[in-house]
Amino acid sequence: MRCACIDIGSNTTRLLVAEAARGRLETVLQQRAFTRIAHRVDRLGAIPEAAIAAVADIVAAQRAAAEAAGAEQLRVVATAAIRCAANRGALVAALRDRAGVDVTVLSADDEGRLAFAGATRTLERAPEGAIAVVDVGGMSTEIAIGTIAGGVDWLRSFPVGSGLLAGRCREDPPSRADVDAMIAAADAAFAAADMPRADHAVAVGGSAASLPTLVGPVLDGEVLERAMSKLGAAPAAVVARRHGLAPERAELLPAGILVLGAAGRRLGMPLQIGRGGLREGVVLELGGAG
Repeated sequence: MRCACIDIGSNTTRLLVAEAARGRLETVLQQRAFTRIAHRVDRLGAIPEAAIAAVADIVAAQRAAAEAAGAEQLRVVATAAIRCAANRGALVAALRDRAGVDVTVLSADDEGRLAFAGATRTLERAPEGAIAVVDVGGMSTEIAIGTIAGGVDWLRSFPVGSGLLAGRCREDPPSRADVDAMIAAADAAFAAADMPRADHAVAVGGSAASLPTLVGPVLDGEVLERAMSKLGAAPAAVVARRHGLAPERAELLPAGILVLGAAGRRLGMPLQIGRGGLREGVVLELGGAG
């Protein structure tokens, strides 16, 4: 079955259209738009009307693209920035009126569960033992631990993400003081979590997906230092051109990598960069394999 997911996140709004069959996925179409909702929330925690209208227009265009690609089912989901917004109902209403879609505002638990399914079901090789899936978003990070056969056994959402940390940076590229402050905040976010032991760890989300372009498919302490060295060598616009990244992603990536690094330290192991995450989990569920 050809299914589609539109994922309205804190930083980006993304479309995935894929064939779901026998628990596997074959990608048909992917689209991404940087909407930076979390960055645009006002002091009262509300999403401005202009941002709501922009997101609704993007979702309408992505819905049309999904239909043109032959999607038989479509699910639209929203994550932390919308979940926490004081006026999330206004966005939900705008999406219904302007884009003709109903949106499911995911709980943190549902977000983590779907990311776990999408990450573990798209691994090239299914490992034995417990797997930790680290999903770094713009405003939150979900860590889910479980097995492929049994699903999630432990899940927590942490109030730290690439958008939140990037918003604290005073310089471009981030200064040593900026980096130290982000590391301290990320470590503090995970410090009190009583995580069970995992045998493997997988990283998903926009920051993780950008890492192979810079440093390869595994993130450990040495690789993190190498990635930060590349990102800190020039302003974000220059780094984006140099490494083929979107300028918006280059701005967020130092913070996202530091959150991933803190999660890896807390888990006590390197993070393998996953091939799937939340959207893949939604499509698998739509196709009856979730």
